[in-house]
Amino acid sequence: MPNGSLDKYIFSGEGTIPLGCKKIYEISLEVAGGIKYLHKGCGMQILHFDIKPHNFLLDENFTPKVSDFGLAKIYPADDSIVSVTAARGTLGYMAPELFYKNIGGVSYKADVYSFGMLLIEMASRRKNSIVPTGCTTQEFSQMYFPIWVHGHIIEGKDIEIEEATDEEKNIAKKMIIVALWCIQMKPYNQPSMNKVVDMLEGDFESLEMPPKPFLYPQETPVVDHGLSYDKTCDSTESTSSCGSTINEHTPLNSV
Repeated sequence: MPNGSLDKYIFSGEGTIPLGCKKIYEISLEVAGGIKYLHKGCGMQILHFDIKPHNFLLDENFTPKVSDFGLAKIYPADDSIVSVTAARGTLGYMAPELFYKNIGGVSYKADVYSFGMLLIEMASRRKNSIVPTGCTTQEFSQMYFPIWVHGHIIEGKDIEIEEATDEEKNIAKKMIIVALWCIQMKPYNQPSMNKVVDMLEGDFESLEMPPKPFLYPQETPVVDHGLSYDKTCDSTESTSSCGSTINEHTPLNSV
């Protein structure tokens, strides 16, 4: 694709042509629509398992195309919980149910989580970082951007974007709130991609603030905030686990 991959345009210093907040938002909508099509628009259910900015290529009009189906799996359309032989994806974007036991079965929600991590990067123009184990609660809150930005929005503060208008700041805030819903620890607390598209297309004022995100299952409260979640992904089936020493953004291939 003539404009390369999405990561060049959302991370500071890596893009050749700066893209405005509205264009980034349009790209996020098209990306969400593409994942929605993979999940619900085909005769079979296609789970990508490696949603990240590097795997979306941009044509001459900056229209994103889903690429790199090396880790993708095809399942019957009516399968809510699917079988995987090992953790698969890229650390930093990979859904926690792929390597933590007993938080929920693996499903299309794995792509929803990865999209949420991508979306928060698109809105903030910064990479999410993996927080090392053993840090204090204060260090954790300062280092893990989703937690920091959640508190920032709760306090009613604007998202700081250089030379952004108030409208663009609200667009970025809407993207972040949708992303925070997508990266809830429990799969059954995450929306479907249909709901994600609806939230992105809807009014900022109509969005409910999600609970604070967590990295570790033991920290996760059991809550129900009244959204129409897909409860079919609430399962205690355990999945294969992967080591904690792998570096950020390292692909984890299936066996």
